[in-house]
Amino acid sequence: MNRSVLTAVAAASLVGLGGLVAANPASAAPTLGPLTKAGCAVASGHDARCFAQYRAVHGTRAATATPLGLAPADIASAYALSGDGGAGHTVAIVDAYDDPNAESDLATYRATYGLPPCTTANGCFHKVNQDGAPGPYPDPDPQWSVEISLDLDAVSAACPQCSIALVEGNGADAASLAAAEDTAVAFGATAVSNSYGLTEFTGMDVYTAHYVRPGTSIVASSGDYGFGPASFPAVLGNVISVGGTTLTRASTTTRGWTEQAWAGASSACSAYIAKPAWQKDKHCSMRTVSDVSDVSAVADPKTGLAVYDTFGLGDNNGWLVVGGTSLSSPLIAAMITRSGHEIDDAGYIYAHASALYDPVVGSNGYCGNDYLCTAKLGYDAPTGAGTPHGLGAL
Repeated sequence: MNRSVLTAVAAASLVGLGGLVAANPASAAPTLGPLTKAGCAVASGHDARCFAQYRAVHGTRAATATPLGLAPADIASAYALSGDGGAGHTVAIVDAYDDPNAESDLATYRATYGLPPCTTANGCFHKVNQDGAPGPYPDPDPQWSVEISLDLDAVSAACPQCSIALVEGNGADAASLAAAEDTAVAFGATAVSNSYGLTEFTGMDVYTAHYVRPGTSIVASSGDYGFGPASFPAVLGNVISVGGTTLTRASTTTRGWTEQAWAGASSACSAYIAKPAWQKDKHCSMRTVSDVSDVSAVADPKTGLAVYDTFGLGDNNGWLVVGGTSLSSPLIAAMITRSGHEIDDAGYIYAHASALYDPVVGSNGYCGNDYLCTAKLGYDAPTGAGTPHGLGAL
C-alpha cells in the first residue's frame, strides 16, 4: 500500500476514534470531547513518535467566539512573559512528514489572537524540507500535521514576534530527523524544538553529533508515558529535556495560576548517557530524564493550548485542545529565544533556578513518593528545576 493510501486510511481511522465528529455539530455550542488521544501512533524500530495529545472540540464555534484551550495571553500571564516578544530571533521546529496547510493554519491562529502575521511573504515563516529547500516536501501525514500545528501555535503564543522555521524530515526515522536538525541549526535559530522521541538504543551515538550544537539551544520533549526507558534525543546530556505540568487558573493566588506535576509525565534514568555535572540527584547514577529533568511547562491536554489544524484531526472548525510534552518543548524553545540568552545546555537553567516556579504537588504515580516520580521542594524528576517565572532562567 503506498504512502498516499496509508495517509487516507490513517486520517479516516483517526477521525473515527473517540467520537471526534459530532453527530450534529451545528446544533451545539463548542464543547471538549471527553477523551484524550495520542496524536501519533506507537512507532516501531528506530522511528520516532510525536508526543502531541489532543482533545477534540465538538460543536459550532462562532467566528467571534474565543476558542477553547489556553490562549497566548494565558501563556504570557502564567509564565510572566514580557518584553519585545522575540523580534529579530528565530525558533526552528523539526517534525516528520508534511503539513500542506501549515502556513494557512498558522495565519488563522495568529489572526484569531491578534498576533502579527508570520508568512513566507513577509520573511517571518520558512517552511523547508530536510535538505533546506522550499520543496519538494515529504509525503503528508495527518498525525504529524497535528504536531506541526501545535508546534507553530505554541511558538507563536510564547514568542509572538519570533520568526519561525519549520523543517520537515522525509520520515520519522532517526536519520531523517537528524538531517532535519542540521538544517534547522543552519537557519541560525536561537533554539530548535524537537517534540518527538524514541526509546534510547544501542547505536544512538551515530546521531548524537546532530544534536550537539554550541551556540544553539537544542530542546526536546521528554515524553508522556510515565516512568520507563529514557527518550532520545531528550536523554542526551547537552539537550534541554522538557517535560510538563498541569496548569490551572486560580484567582485566589498571587500568580493567578496553580501548577503541578502532570500525571501523564514521563520520567527515566538513562541506561547509556552519563549524568551531566549540573544534575545532582542521587537515585540515578546516569542522566535523569523525566517530566522534566531540566525544566517544564504546561503539557496536560486537559489544560492544553488551543490549536488550529485543518489537515489532521481538527474537528469542525479546525480547533483542538492539544498538550503532551509536545506542547512544553516548543514553549520552552520559544521562551529561550525570547530571552536573548545563549544556552548551550541546561546548566544555565540549573544555575538560575531561583528564577523558576517550583511545583511541589503532583506525581506520575509510577514509583511511589520518590522524587523520580513525585514533585518535591527543589529538584525532582517530574518538574525538574521548575517552570518559567519570567525569562531569567532561560
